[in-house]
Amino acid sequence: MSANVSGTEGYAQQAETLIGRWRTLSFADRHGPILEWIPQAPSRIVDIGAGIGTDAAALAAMGHTVVAVEPVDALRNAARQMHPSTRIEWLDDSLPELAVLLAKRASFDVVMLTAVWMHLDACQRQRAMPHIASLLRDGGVLIMSLRHGPVPAGRRMFDVAPEETIRLASAQGLRLVRELRTSSVQQVNRLSGVTWTRLVFR
Repeated sequence: MSANVSGTEGYAQQAETLIGRWRTLSFADRHGPILEWIPQAPSRIVDIGAGIGTDAAALAAMGHTVVAVEPVDALRNAARQMHPSTRIEWLDDSLPELAVLLAKRASFDVVMLTAVWMHLDACQRQRAMPHIASLLRDGGVLIMSLRHGPVPAGRRMFDVAPEETIRLASAQGLRLVRELRTSSVQQVNRLSGVTWTRLVFR
């Protein structure tokens, strides 16, 4: 699917390099600041923009059932090979519509969007948020990260203000419970001044 999906520009072409770089990042490294929001009891989690599956695999190892959504074929196929798990279902689907996922009429305890939201323009973000909110069970948690800083060559990214994202989520009945600014865990990004905002909604 990746060739025509808005926001995935550059990922298929650079897949080999990115897979090598991302393999060195652990789930704990990436998500230390928000780990308290991941349930301890086995839960249903959807990872939207799952990349090479590091997060999906870690969540599955914790006993969770994971739907991993990734539109870039090269990344999804690599993830499937690296992380064979009966607890992970891989979906070829993409924001803002999430048509394949929504057709399943599934709901989740946790919805995760890590390093994904910045690929959508303002119109797409507005269209996407109601779909994302509809995936949450009562009492469920939405965990997002927003990227700030220079855009790598050949990629499509936008610097998204936390305030806009909070407003869009609030319009869907989601309440902000945590906002945190962190530096990048990837050295190459950190050196170029990339930072992240973590947002958790209930």
